[in-house]
Amino acid sequence: MAGRGDPPEGTPEGVPGGEDEYRAVVFDEAFVRAARLQEFSAQERMGEHAQAVRTLPAPQSRGGGSRQALLLVLLILLAFGTAVYLGVRNPYQPPVDQPAEALRTTLVPLAPQGPVPGGEPARLFARSPAAGQRVGAAGITLPPTGRTGHFSENQVMTALGIAKDYLVASSLEPGVLTGATVRPPRLLVDPDQQEQFDRSVESPRDDGRHAVSGWLVRFDPRRVTLADPAVRVQGTLRFAEINTDHLEVTADHTFTYAVRPAASGSGPAPRASLYTVHRELRFRFDREDLRMHRAELVTSTVRAGPQSCDGDTTGALRPLLAGERAADRDRQAVTDPYATDRPATAPLCGTLAPRAQPSP
Repeated sequence: MAGRGDPPEGTPEGVPGGEDEYRAVVFDEAFVRAARLQEFSAQERMGEHAQAVRTLPAPQSRGGGSRQALLLVLLILLAFGTAVYLGVRNPYQPPVDQPAEALRTTLVPLAPQGPVPGGEPARLFARSPAAGQRVGAAGITLPPTGRTGHFSENQVMTALGIAKDYLVASSLEPGVLTGATVRPPRLLVDPDQQEQFDRSVESPRDDGRHAVSGWLVRFDPRRVTLADPAVRVQGTLRFAEINTDHLEVTADHTFTYAVRPAASGSGPAPRASLYTVHRELRFRFDREDLRMHRAELVTSTVRAGPQSCDGDTTGALRPLLAGERAADRDRQAVTDPYATDRPATAPLCGTLAPRAQPSP
């Protein structure tokens, strides 16, 4: 049934006035709010010279978000520039890696006051200050450790372990003692010092820099052989932080070897004798050394006897063997290689203290 305002038969199709005719021109709410012209109300139009419509002010640009984004970008650029500037001017930059210093060596032969005692190794050890000392690497003990100001406890332990490895490789390795190889200690030397190490091995000189005996213990295999592979060892390891980038380890050990003349044919083996080498080595480690398991050797002081003062010990140590004597001119200040209270300055030659030899 048609509505009250419609013809009885309904609105004819296509006749003006239908809803479809005006649907395309209906304005939505956003369009109305954006209009620049607005009609006055009926009361406002009653006034004199009143206009039908008024012009609205242009809507403000929604640029607040853009300004905030621009400000954020400027702050980021400012922070980045400040970080770059402080990075360039930072006085606490990591130090430039400095090459290792050359090793400084001191060799002091200790001449005996009488003939060198001889006998079987076991009896000699039992009647000497080496009695009761540990054998081999077991005699190189690590001290209690802790962290330092700039190095962790693990780094300190690593430094002490490298120092011990070097002592074992350079003082106890049979191939090194007999001159068959130098590879074990060389692998532990800082690369900056390996050229000095090689020159010391190939062309040893008594110049305080290139004595192979400063790097390792070696006997001339043509003269001396080990009578007992069980080397007696006693000593200490100490550590200290010397600056923010370096640890220092000092090794102070006495090694006692049983030696005899190299075999020269059939027959009974000649009598053995004891030969004592006191080594004081100072190692230095930076963080790269700790990471690469290597060490920089700073100083090496060796006091060894019984030995003649006129013997050349730059290439190999030259023990006086059982029954041999030192020349009368070798009489110098008495030195005990087992003592720990030695003077800071070492003589060119010393006299081996009688107590350092096996008792009769």
